Formats: sequence, structure tokens, C-alpha cells
Amino acid sequence: MNIGQMLDVRAHINSRKMSGYQWLLLCLCFLIVATDGMDVAIMGFLAPAITKEWGISRAAFGLVMSAAPIGLAIGAILVGPLSDRFGRKKLLMVSVAWFGTFSVLSGFANDVATLSALRFVTGLGLGAAMPNTTTLLSEYVPERSRSALIAIMFTGFNLGSALVGFGAAAILPDYGWRGVLIAGGVIPLACLPLYLILIPESVRFLVVRKFPAERIGRTLRRVVGGAVPDGIQFTISEPQVTGSQPGKVLLSSAYRSTTLSLWGTYFMGLLVIYLLSGWLPTMIKDAGLPIERAANITALFQLGGTVGALLVGYFMDRVAPTKVISAAYMGGAVFILFLASGSVESTMFAAFVLCAGFCMSGAQTGLNAYAPQCYPTAVRATGVSWMQGMGRFGSIFGSFAGGVLLSMGWGFSAVIAILAGPATLAAIFIIMNKYGQRSAAARA
Repeated sequence: MNIGQMLDVRAHINSRKMSGYQWLLLCLCFLIVATDGMDVAIMGFLAPAITKEWGISRAAFGLVMSAAPIGLAIGAILVGPLSDRFGRKKLLMVSVAWFGTFSVLSGFANDVATLSALRFVTGLGLGAAMPNTTTLLSEYVPERSRSALIAIMFTGFNLGSALVGFGAAAILPDYGWRGVLIAGGVIPLACLPLYLILIPESVRFLVVRKFPAERIGRTLRRVVGGAVPDGIQFTISEPQVTGSQPGKVLLSSAYRSTTLSLWGTYFMGLLVIYLLSGWLPTMIKDAGLPIERAANITALFQLGGTVGALLVGYFMDRVAPTKVISAAYMGGAVFILFLASGSVESTMFAAFVLCAGFCMSGAQTGLNAYAPQCYPTAVRATGVSWMQGMGRFGSIFGSFAGGVLLSMGWGFSAVIAILAGPATLAAIFIIMNKYGQRSAAARA
């Protein structure tokens, strides 16, 4: 027996190559994020069918469209402290079962109020899933490639958002919008037994919560591999946290600057992304282009974001992450100004949309990959989920602000140009984060 011998699980994970099980975990988290993306985007494809069947206006259906995003924000904020207390896996499994079940139930709604309520409750589960996948994966992959791997996971969201469009087109003619919602819930529920069997609890969480060494060793050998002798004790080389309430820790003097800068960056980034992606088709159409071309040009924003996420993640593992993310946001501000100053009929307009998506969505995904390393294990899930929750209010505000500005008579150039402001603020906020990190390190 090796009583008294210590093993740093963080160093053990970082010292080894990715095991087959770690790659499997990446695939499982990718799948969860993809089904999350399907459910988040699903109502946009069903709006025409529902408004036609119920004979309601688009304005009345706006209540349904806004219900899930509000639920997403609240769900993200609520799940963090629970995940840090009860475990990443438990809350992740509950969130998948939750949004799958209520998506199925949404298919049986018969009026706007009921559907809005069910979409809000579905949003609670959707908002809880993303922070847990981010936290769980970040605690199992080597830090030298963590940003790139989390970026790969997040591309599942874009894939799911795209696939649901093809799925809706195939299901709607025969089964209607109810069939699409039911299918959107059945898919994650069907995958749930696979997740329960194969997804492990975070080994870092097990160490921090002082689970038996036998279970920690068994989990570490199963997922990461390598020699883990029986009777060994486990530790993690990271700052210790004082206090049992994660929320108070995040806003303590050691982490306050980090927390507020992450909130501000995420809020500003999602404000820009949701206003652009949500209202760009309408603004391009109003500027004189056919709606089909407007949709195709807007799709380039998402395409650019997918490529940008992968490249930003790649460079974050090789250069200071805050510099890479800040540069991407500043690039987004520049290309937004190019969009505002050009004509929608210009041959360069589509290229500017692609580049704006590359920079803005790339930076936003990079921020998701960066946030887990800003906090120790004991409060990591809360830190990540609260950042995403606060940022969701930016997406709600951006979607709302776009409609208000257009209704006030603002033109295409004015609405687009103003977005360079929050993009620049996002770049400034994330650079400020490094000072918060230095403060936390000095107090550790």
C-alpha cells in the first residue's frame, strides 16, 4: 500500500496524451450540445406553421419566441451552484432529461400561453446543459489543448441548429409542427441511457468533495488511464476556496474583477451576435435584396463563426487567451463598420458578413473555452454558468433592441454601425480580465 503518497490529478491529466475515453467524452458532450442547439433553434422553423394554424399574429407569437431565451438565462444561473454541490454529471443528466421531456410536452400545447410556459420551462433545462458540458469537459482534457477541444464541442451547437432545419423540412409535411417538437425531445431522451452509462463524474469534483480515494482512482484509470496505485491519496494543484457559497466566492475580492469582466464580455458579445443574426435578413431585404439571398448571406455569419471558433480555440492554446479573444472582438468591430459603410449589393458585402461572424462568434466560443480556467474546481461550474446566464440577457436585449431601432426608423447603416461599440467594449472587458487573474493569483 502507498499510504501517504499523493497524486495531483490535474498534473496527471496534463502529463498524458488524450485517451480513447477522453475522445469519447468529447463526442458525447458534442452530441449533447448539438441536441441543445436543435432545441434552441427549433421554434424559428415552426413559427409560420403555428401562426397559420392558430391564426395569430407574429407579434403574438413573439411571447413564445422569447420564452425559451429567458428560461435559458435563468436555468444557467440556477444550475451552477447546484452543480458545484451535487456534481456535474448529475445536473447534466437532469438537464438533458428536463429539456427533452418538456420539448415533447410542448408538442401537445393548444394555445399561446401554454406553449410559452412550456418553452420557458424547456429553456431552464437548455440553459443548464451548456455550462455543465463545458465544465465537465474542461476538467478532463489536458490544459495544453483545452481551448481547441472545447471549441470543437461548441461547433455541435451550430450543427444542431442547422440540422433541425432539415429535420423540420422533412417532418412538417406529414406530421406538422407538433411532430417536430416531439422529435426534438425524443432524440435527447433516447440518448440519455447512453449518457448515464458512459459519461463519468468529474474526477476533480470528486477530489474537491472528498469522495473515497478508491472511487477517484477507479474513475481516473477508466477515463484518463495511466498507473494509479491503490491506497494513493489525491489532490489538485489550484487555489483553495474559502466559503461554502460559490456566489459569494465569485464576488469576493479575489474573483470579483474576473467575474465582472467575464459577465460584461459575454453580455456584449451575445448582444451583437443576436442582433446581427436575428435582424440581418430583415435589414438586407429592406435594403432591396430578395429574401432568399438575404437568408444565404446571413447564413455566412454562422459559417464564419464555426470556422472562427476552431481557429480561435487553436490559437488560444498557443498565445495568451485574453489577447486572442480581444483581437477577435476588435476584428469583429472593424468588419461591422465595413458592413455599415458598404452597400448590400457590393461584391464584398457577403465577405464582410463572413468575416464578422468569424470574429464575433469565434471570440464568443473562445470565451466559453477560457472561462473554466478562471476559477478553481469548487466554484468552476458556478463561474461558467453565471457568465453564460448573464450573457443570455445580452442576447435578449440585442434581439429586442434590433426591433426597437428598426421601428424607430433607423436605417441599415446606423443599426449596424452602433454594434461596433459593444464589440469594442467586449474586447476591452476581456483584456481587463487578466488583471483580475493576477489579483486572484496574488491572493492564492
